[in-house]
Amino acid sequence: MPTSYPKCSPTEMQGLLVLLNAHKGSEDVALLADDLDLEIDEILPSLDFAAVLGFVRVTDGRATFTDLGRRYIASTIRDRKAILREQLRRTTLFKTLLRALENAPDRRLTDEQLTQLISITPAPADESVQNIVNWGRYAELIRYDAGQHVLVAARHTPGVAKPPSGNRPPPPPSTPLSPGAGTAAARKPAAPTSEPSGALDSVPA
Repeated sequence: MPTSYPKCSPTEMQGLLVLLNAHKGSEDVALLADDLDLEIDEILPSLDFAAVLGFVRVTDGRATFTDLGRRYIASTIRDRKAILREQLRRTTLFKTLLRALENAPDRRLTDEQLTQLISITPAPADESVQNIVNWGRYAELIRYDAGQHVLVAARHTPGVAKPPSGNRPPPPPSTPLSPGAGTAAARKPAAPTSEPSGALDSVPA
């Protein structure tokens, strides 16, 4: 059963992680919010999602990268997606979704079938569907055929991305999916998109 329902997009979580990295990987949550000119409750969904995926820990109001979080932020975009895929696969929600896709005729799920699959969650079904599609597509776990309104599993070679080589410098903090750091623009999170929120459960220890 899902235990967490963070309302954020991949862009928003990525932006928060980039900001935390600019604060040397550990900072008071209130100061992070202040740096973004936001209220604390406005950054909590992104922080919750990062914690669900095992990228950060929050203790006594302070957010700190886990080893996995440091590895994630130091990786290339391609390797970040590989790490994210592995973490999403470990959640009950995506584990159930991918199993359903594997067992479905032609390995496809219609919008109606996906809605039925997540109907056991407390989150509104329409929001959950869109959120799952957004995260699944970003992590390249699934593909969505808008013409036929069906969900299809993407194929990947098993395994998690290796940590960046010590001889290779980490990528610059600004990525196509982050607001960047060290600029005026970095002080504001990505503008809200039409991506609704949805459900995700905690990654098993």
